[in-house]
Amino acid sequence: MTRIFSTYRPLQVARFVKNLFKGEFSIEGVGVFYFDSGRVLLPDLTDKKKLSIMKEVNFTIDNLTIDMV
Repeated sequence: MTRIFSTYRPLQVARFVKNLFKGEFSIEGVGVFYFDSGRVLLPDLTDKKKLSIMKEVNFTIDNLTIDMV
């Protein structure tokens, strides 16, 4: 399932990734991201914005997991 986010909100994206566990999503103006095992996969290393978003979403997913315990 592909989801297109019109605006980037880390918590919203993290919940989507954590619930679906595997798939892809897109953020308008940034590009397409893939995720597996409830984590966003490493994007192209030359795109610093995508790398930063991947780190922030995965950090938010970790915080969601901690908050649930």
